[in-house]
Amino acid sequence: MLTNSKFYHQQPTILYTVLYEILAVWGCMPELTKECMDMTNASSTYVSIALGAITGAVISWWIYNMQKKTSVKQDETLKRINDVEQSHDRLLKSIEQFQRHQEKLLSEILNLDRKIDSIIETDRPTR
Repeated sequence: MLTNSKFYHQQPTILYTVLYEILAVWGCMPELTKECMDMTNASSTYVSIALGAITGAVISWWIYNMQKKTSVKQDETLKRINDVEQSHDRLLKSIEQFQRHQEKLLSEILNLDRKIDSIIETDRPTR
């Protein structure tokens, strides 16, 4: 296995240079460069802003993720409620049909009872 030791030694330098160029827009940071004479409050402010942005992004992602999970659970619950409601409607329709059938039977039984009473009245000898 051939390795280019020059390349591996240059990687930290390249990363350091890129990081320095990105942060150079904000000003001089004594934590990153030795030739810099700047106030440490300014550089700590920059680091705090960066850490605050990262923390805010993590918290925002966490809230979004929790809301998404809650939304999925709510959708599942609403689907179950809708299924129960449809089942309830079918059951109510079945009960309504059964009740109509029972009322019809009761009406026929009462008609038969009246007919029987009238037959009994007509067959009864008058005394």
